[in-house]
Amino acid sequence: MKILIVAVGQRVPDWAQTAYDDYAKRFPHEIKVELKAVKTEPRGSKSLETLYAAERDRIEAAIGRGMRIVVLDERGANLTTKALAQRLKDWQLGGDDVALVIGGPDGLDPAFKQAAHEKIRLSDLTLPHAMVRVLLIEQLYRAWSVNAGHPYHRE
Repeated sequence: MKILIVAVGQRVPDWAQTAYDDYAKRFPHEIKVELKAVKTEPRGSKSLETLYAAERDRIEAAIGRGMRIVVLDERGANLTTKALAQRLKDWQLGGDDVALVIGGPDGLDPAFKQAAHEKIRLSDLTLPHAMVRVLLIEQLYRAWSVNAGHPYHRE
């Protein structure tokens, strides 16, 4: 199974990249985790629709054909760790490769969100994008550990 995290925004602080890399390397070989950062469209005086379209094009170019698209959205499903673990198991059993998409400063194009297979949320809080990458990869690793009976997740 492949998990592709597509994140709008290319630069993150070193601490965030280090934390992300630490979790990414923990996954077993049967789950390949990849991060693709796509360029944020320069804001300037462009309309929101123009920004959304440019970032959507970059996101779609980063996602492989046939992937299950899951967007992170403040109005998405609020999952517990066990519910995320079940989703991960379902994706694996279904043979799905999954693209998890993190939007830019203005979020994601509404039509792109509408077309996604799923919408999930990580928190009721507004989080910096660098933190979202770290939190997402950690929660995915935790979900894997729940399914594998690994001691990382204790109840």
